[in-house]
This record gives sequence, structure tokens and C-alpha cells, in this order.
Amino acid sequence: MTLTSFGPANLIKRSAETHPLTWRLRDDGEPVWLDEYQAKNGYAAARKAFADMAQDDIVQTVKDAGLKGRGGAGFPTGVKWGLMPKDESINIRYLLCNADEMEPNTWKDRMLMEQLPHLLIEGMLISARALKTYRGYIFLRGEYTTAAKHLNRAVEEAKAAGLLGKNILGSGFDFELFVHTGAGRYICGEETALINSLEGRRANPRSKPPFPAAVGVWGKPTCVNNVETLCNVPAIIADGVDWYKSLAREGSEDMGTKLMGFSGKVKNPGLWELPFGVTARELFEDYAGGMRDGYTLKAWQPGGAGTGFLLPEHLDAQMYAGGIGKVGTRMGTGLAMAVDNTVNMVSLLRNMEQFFARESCGFCTPCRDGLPWSVKLLMAIEKGEGQPGDIETLLGLVGFLGPGKTFCAHAPGAVEPLGSAIKYFRSEFEAGIAPKSAAVPPLAKPIEVGA
Repeated sequence: MTLTSFGPANLIKRSAETHPLTWRLRDDGEPVWLDEYQAKNGYAAARKAFADMAQDDIVQTVKDAGLKGRGGAGFPTGVKWGLMPKDESINIRYLLCNADEMEPNTWKDRMLMEQLPHLLIEGMLISARALKTYRGYIFLRGEYTTAAKHLNRAVEEAKAAGLLGKNILGSGFDFELFVHTGAGRYICGEETALINSLEGRRANPRSKPPFPAAVGVWGKPTCVNNVETLCNVPAIIADGVDWYKSLAREGSEDMGTKLMGFSGKVKNPGLWELPFGVTARELFEDYAGGMRDGYTLKAWQPGGAGTGFLLPEHLDAQMYAGGIGKVGTRMGTGLAMAVDNTVNMVSLLRNMEQFFARESCGFCTPCRDGLPWSVKLLMAIEKGEGQPGDIETLLGLVGFLGPGKTFCAHAPGAVEPLGSAIKYFRSEFEAGIAPKSAAVPPLAKPIEVGA
């Protein structure tokens, strides 16, 4: 995995002024532990927040900076924080870090947790102070064993230094932080399913409203934020709103920087911290190096398996929510995947839909039955045994499982790549439809009831 930024001028120097998330990374890829983190200005933002800022001022600063969720949905973080109750009599509140990074082709949070665990802890500490939460949980994907080890060590270091626990920095504020490893379900990326799992329940999404800010973990007010989102908080507090907004490219409606990447058969697959508004072409050509020799770019996804496919001519789109929205899909997690000319789109979609069907919680009928149905149709088309009308049925499922038709966003995300693949590569699906002579013959006569 590439963690440094390569561009036209070879190695690009990371600095605190331009790379708030990654400038502290070590060149050898080893974790940055407490002493080194503090030597690199770590926990300075937390000290500023505790000593010089009122809790509501922290919330307002994050809101003014325009920080949005980095897990894929892009909801304004300050607005979410503002939903937490103001009633001081509610003395039990929770802060949850969504570290259940199971989106296929996404590994940005893993890098942060493995190599900069104290950045996440500092972000959660400042957030807890702002939200008046006394306990926090990092809900971690169970397969991330190295991240779990590093986070647990960092938590113990922070406790020993008086940065977690009782009377933090002499402020009278208490905050406990725990690392909780999940059992490995994609649906836990949905915040209310994550809450159910944390409570020991089946990981089904909850009905909203009430929202977690009102009724969350064990019925108490709860705020859920993504790893990368929380890691942005220290820099915003330390260096201010105007500086943070200045990081984004002109034309971007999203502020700050974003961890972006490219995988697939590119010359330099990797992960880089880049300003919002950089073009996908720059990410693909200058950072990922374009396609390997002997391969050409057929299609690409901008941000994980749940985003729609785009074509090479869409590479000039800017990488921010509105920029990718202009070409017909979502920014998602910002980690793109290149599909090369050797890949059959039907096989690729069958593989994706099998994953999404398996990871459905099974709560609502469209998702529970619709996704397996799409898999069966795709398997038949892949074998050249598809029947006339199968493509229309798949498109019908894309509509039936679209936004607003299911209990949560799992199914809409699952069918978005399917709909775009049929749109751009319909001929590959048509090639799997058996000729009429090979289709299953109709019954010789109708079956009569009672016969």
C-alpha cells in the first residue's frame, strides 16, 4: 500500500499546512506512538479545546469549517453534533467511532488506525468534550487485528499520560474510551445497526426517528462518526476554520482534504491525502500512474463497491460529492477502483451482488429477496443461460431497491453499480441471453386447477 504522495514532480512533501491527516506518518510505516506524536504537536489541539474553548464553541467551529462525514454519506458533522440534546440533566451520553470498514475496495481508516492511533484518540477526546459524552467506543472491524492492537496500546498510553480517564488535563471532565471489535458484518457500517451490535443485539438497522442523538446506545443520546471524520477535528481546532477551508480546490463545495486512492491494475495503487476538488484524472494519472502496460481503462468506481460505474471520459470530474454527482453517481469513500479491459462486467456484478446479498440483514423484503434474485439472474446470464426479459427484470430490481424503497441504504448502494453497468455495458449482458430456440419451452397446455 502506498502511503506517500507521488505526483508529476516525484515525491510531494507532506506538511502540517497541507496534509493535516498524514503529515505525521513515518516513512517506515511504523506506528506513531505517544512520545513521537506529542513531539509532532500531538494533543496540542486537545489542550487548546480544554483550556480556551467552550464546549458549544467547539461544535460551532466544526460546523463553520464545513467538515462532512468521511464514511460515505457526507452528512455535515457540525450539524450532527448540534442534534445532541442541550439538557444538562442528561449526564449519560456516548460517542461512537464507526471503524467497521467493510466497504469493498476501501482501506483508508485502517491506515489511520494502524499508523496514527493517537490522532483518532485526540479527535475523539475533543469531540467528547464538545458533546459532553463521558464514554466512547471504537467499533472496529473484527478482521483489523493489527489496528486493534495498536489502538489498545495507544489508549493505555493516553490513560497513563492523563489524556483519558478522570479529570482530563485538570478540567474536571471524565472520558473513558474502549476498543470494541465486531463480528464482521457489512451492515454494521449503518450507525443504528452498529449500535444494536454494540449492545449485543442482532445487527439490524433501527427505525428512524428517533435518531441516535436522542435514543442511541442503551437508550441514551449518542453521536456516531467515522474514523477519518474524527481525525479531521484536531487540525480544525488547532489551525482554524479559514485555513481548513482554504485546503480545498476551487470549485469544490466540500472543505478540507480527503484520503483518496486507486486500486486495480494501475501502476501505482495506493492511498493519498488530497484536497477536495482534485480531478479524478489527476488521481488516476499523476498519482496512480495510469494503467499497467498491456491494459486499458474500461470503467471505474469513484468510492467503493456501492457507487456507480463511470467511463474513462468521466475522469475530468472533480473529486467531491457535487463533482461526482454531476456525472451520475456518488463520491462514496473516495477510494476508486479501475476496471481493466479484460474484465467481464457481468461476472464483476455477479460477484458484487453476491457480497451484498450475503451481507443483507434480511429485515426488509426488497433487500432480502431482491438481492438474491439479482444474483440468480446474473449467474444465468454469466453462463449464457439468461432468458429474454432478464435484463429488464434486473433494471426493475434496480428501481424497486432504490433510495426510499428499503429500510436502510444497503440495497440502494447494492444496486447502484448494477444499474450503471447495464447502462454503459448492456451489450455484455445481452451476450448472455440464450437464443429463443434454447430458451425453456412453454408448457404444452395450461395446468388446470384440480386436474
